[in-house]
Amino acid sequence: MKIGNRIIGLYDEGPKRPVFFDVNSTIPQLTTIEENFEIIKSEYENVNKHFNIPAYHEVDKRAYEISGKVEPTLKWKVFLLHYSGETPDLAKELCPKTCALLAGNPNFYKVFFSVLEPGKSIPAHHGPYKGYLRYHLGLKVPKVAPPYIRIKNDIYYWKERDSILFDDTWDHEVVNTSNEERAVLIIDVLRPLPYLPMQINRFITKVLLKRARIKNVLNDVKKLNRKRRIVD
Repeated sequence: MKIGNRIIGLYDEGPKRPVFFDVNSTIPQLTTIEENFEIIKSEYENVNKHFNIPAYHEVDKRAYEISGKVEPTLKWKVFLLHYSGETPDLAKELCPKTCALLAGNPNFYKVFFSVLEPGKSIPAHHGPYKGYLRYHLGLKVPKVAPPYIRIKNDIYYWKERDSILFDDTWDHEVVNTSNEERAVLIIDVLRPLPYLPMQINRFITKVLLKRARIKNVLNDVKKLNRKRRIVD
């Protein structure tokens, strides 16, 4: 990833790079996601009904520092929909229309429902790789004391149906004092780049990262999906 970050650093304006990006002009494919808000929210509710969503560090052990170390009695929960071309069977079953919207887009790298239990915050951290931008679509947001995300020096309060696209390699944290659940659809989408650096980016995200980490995550997701399914 270090080599990839150096290459991408030639095109992203380095320390002057933006925090936020315009969704429609940067990643036009995301407009289809926003147009299908009701479908996605309904399928998220279907997941909540039939599945006990695990904490993030149960899905990816490397996330423990930001998911489980602080406020360990509260959960930041994750339901994986797509990861480097792979779609878990349970996601296909519980979210067929959402998965269909995601299918066939080679630039969608990782997609998941991100759920904060009431009062669960996320400590300051930053993404390790510049190769993708992170998209949030608010699905369920408390109206009283809505949680917010600070990215670098900017603050954004989530809103239902509202979306943001940002560079998560900047330092960011979530502050949440609400007494209700917050749910967001997150999509990590490949950063737009000229042809050659984009091909390098695809190789890193689809080959190198898949060998190092993604296979283990997908195997753990399969096990959790079997164990945590709620039987009607």
